[in-house]
Amino acid sequence: MNKTKSRTKIEYGDFQTPLILTEKICHKLISLGISPELIIEPTCGIGNFIKSANKIFNNSQKIIGIDLNKNYIEQLSNDLNSNNKITIIHDNFFEIDLNQIILKSNPKILIIGNFPWVTNSQQGSIKGLNLPEKNNFQAHNGLDAITGNSNFDISEWMLIKCANFLQNYHGYLAMLCKTSVARKLLNYLSKNNYYLSSCATYGIDTKKYFDATVEACLLLCQFEPGIKNYICDVFTNLDTEKYEQIGYYHNRLIRDLTTFEKFKYLYTNKPQIKWRSGVKHDCSKIMEFRKIGKMFINGLGELIELEDTYIFPLLKGSNIANGEIGKTQKYVLVTQKFIGEDTINIKKIAPLTWYYLESHASHLDKRQSKIYQKSPRFSIFGVGDYSFSPWKIAISGLYKKLEFRLIHPLDTKPVMFDDTVYFLSFKNQESAKKMLDFLTSSDVIDFYTSLIFWDEKRPIKSSILNCLNLRNF
Repeated sequence: MNKTKSRTKIEYGDFQTPLILTEKICHKLISLGISPELIIEPTCGIGNFIKSANKIFNNSQKIIGIDLNKNYIEQLSNDLNSNNKITIIHDNFFEIDLNQIILKSNPKILIIGNFPWVTNSQQGSIKGLNLPEKNNFQAHNGLDAITGNSNFDISEWMLIKCANFLQNYHGYLAMLCKTSVARKLLNYLSKNNYYLSSCATYGIDTKKYFDATVEACLLLCQFEPGIKNYICDVFTNLDTEKYEQIGYYHNRLIRDLTTFEKFKYLYTNKPQIKWRSGVKHDCSKIMEFRKIGKMFINGLGELIELEDTYIFPLLKGSNIANGEIGKTQKYVLVTQKFIGEDTINIKKIAPLTWYYLESHASHLDKRQSKIYQKSPRFSIFGVGDYSFSPWKIAISGLYKKLEFRLIHPLDTKPVMFDDTVYFLSFKNQESAKKMLDFLTSSDVIDFYTSLIFWDEKRPIKSSILNCLNLRNF
């Protein structure tokens, strides 16, 4: 595949759903008693969902397909041989008003299909334009909106548009999407008090059908005005009848409601003791080092002489996850003891360090995140009194395992972590060991496991870790 075709395929989510899967999905919906009058496929592509729906939903009165690709529209129109039941529209889903294509005042509607599995940051990386108009639809604010949390899947926005439309109808949404996106939609509907009468997800073998390695599902939502039910049945595939349930407790989505119910006595939404994340500097080539004797080598391969004052041993998420905690060859330059501290003091206390920072300012000053723009020069984040405590308990957020590590000082200095690590800090070893025993108890492990969605990119989050009540520990 050439670069132009590859870019277009990513930008427009051009991964066609095979007929064998579209037919299987339609038969599943029939078995669930779903008999729509109007069927809409908002991004129909070559039309496999359209063809399967026309074949299987015998009681449907109208089928509408929409797509931005004019070639697909022409091909599909030719394939259908002027079928009067089917209307194919050349339009952009981001701009179309679905209400304008309804032919009946209150039909039973099914919106079905497969939206693009691409994020807005991926679109940005290829300079793609297939995006909705920019707005903070997830209602992020402050640091979350500035840093990575403002990234979103294009399909999330598209699903929300469908849900908005279906609020006024008795209808269904049956859409292939990433499993994490299905949960994001459920979160959005719950947070914004939308109508939703039922919800289910059915696991899809993406390797088999799309030659892709991603956790995906068929998301099935039923909407009825006046009904608000935010419990979701989770099936591993389209054929099984066994399921688990995810749902809400204190506005938090719980992965396993049954297990959580046994251990909810451990839950708090007002933590007194908080898990912290490691240092964020966004410039590893300048701020991180390997040590050789009394000298340091940065990520540019430069041999540097620095005072020890602002240099600390560093353990990364992979070190924590793999138990590589007894020693380290990695070090990090920590320019502040608390967020917002004036860094000019470094010039007097550690002139070699200040000279190093100034001589590499071109790297540090061009850090793109807005969090640095109104902060003292050479600022970092994820730092406070807790960072300098000698004893810590740490866990990696990126690995799919609940393994807590007891971290002791290295080279007589407190250990720092990268920002993929979460930790608690302690003044002495005894308190740290006591806490470790509690965290590794079966009740706590089961409690956390009931909250964690392991298919996410960062399954272990501070928001989950902080649900454990440590106040009376």
